[in-house]
Amino acid sequence: MLDDIKDYLKITWDDEDDYLTSLISCGQTKLNELAGAELDFETEGLPRSLLFDYVRYAYNNATEYFEENYQHEILRLQLMIGVSLLPEDDADDQE
Repeated sequence: MLDDIKDYLKITWDDEDDYLTSLISCGQTKLNELAGAELDFETEGLPRSLLFDYVRYAYNNATEYFEENYQHEILRLQLMIGVSLLPEDDADDQE
């Protein structure tokens, strides 16, 4: 994941690997809290995309703007998690 984040941020040096690893961990914790569930950040999808953007904001000392700027994506993530937690019968009734 670290190499993918570094590619995303266009970072080619290794001096900040520990710092970036810390930002990744903080971002995973933050997004898990926002979603109310443990997310899969290893596969492509909304959780991974949001994590990359969170790390970008954190790297640039702008985390206070992340939730505001990504509120639609965070809401979509919360709805996806909520629907996935419905019992199978309830999920079928919603269609």
